[in-house]
Amino acid sequence: MNDKLSDALSNLLDWQTTVNLLHYDFVQQALLAAAILGLLAGAIGPLIISRQMSFAVHGTSELSLTGASAALLAGISVGLGAIIGSVVAAVLFALLGSKARERDSVIGVIMSFGLGLSVLFMWLYPGRTGTSFSLLVGQIVGVGNSGLQLLLVCAVIVLAVLVLVYRPLLFASTDPDVARARGVPVRGLALVFAVLVGVAAALGVQIVGALLVLSLLITPAAAAARVTSSPLKNTLLSILFAELAAVGGILLSLAPGVPVSTFVTTISFVIYLVCRAIGSRRRANSGRITVTA
Repeated sequence: MNDKLSDALSNLLDWQTTVNLLHYDFVQQALLAAAILGLLAGAIGPLIISRQMSFAVHGTSELSLTGASAALLAGISVGLGAIIGSVVAAVLFALLGSKARERDSVIGVIMSFGLGLSVLFMWLYPGRTGTSFSLLVGQIVGVGNSGLQLLLVCAVIVLAVLVLVYRPLLFASTDPDVARARGVPVRGLALVFAVLVGVAAALGVQIVGALLVLSLLITPAAAAARVTSSPLKNTLLSILFAELAAVGGILLSLAPGVPVSTFVTTISFVIYLVCRAIGSRRRANSGRITVTA
């Protein structure tokens, strides 16, 4: 077995080291950032699932890399650049991919062009390549006070807007044709939600990176949808699962020094498998009851 992997596994349950590391400011900031992002991802995730926007979220998170790498090259805030890149991408997806049959191809076209620009910006960047690589896989311990403040402000704004538009947005997500007939501004809500998703995806890049942001925005909500059909219970469970993945991932990664994204994605996947098994068992039991009746 690889020595690095062997050392990581042997240190995985070294709780004393974990407790000692919790006294450091950067670890406390990382945990707070993870808790904020878990709340945001869990709240917005069920709507992403109901609107069938998983691929759009993937494309949005990938293109946050374009904005972040451009900001890195320009010498401005990487977090702000990621948000701008994600929002622009999400709006383009919403405008150009409004028809369901065109959505995937539009996302693929825009994403490929944006990733090409990302490669160019990273190649032009004269600094350390580690800084560029962290945009792909995340670097939660490097959030800092300024990054934490940006995360908190953006999360509050996104959650406040989400609360204001939640009911009509849920209606438009569930049955867009009826919602449109009832006078609900379906297209306008789609643009607003696209912006919210863009901001959430960009914030997720700081923890798990552009490649793995789906583990917080999609997997917890997909797991919750397996065990309940109630919108309220779905959202609450999604938040709980996202918090477990984000905060638990950081805690488990401290002692072994393994990248946070490894544990975040693993916890999310295990939760999904458990919820899928529970959902399948419930459906099987319901089917047997129906046949008996």
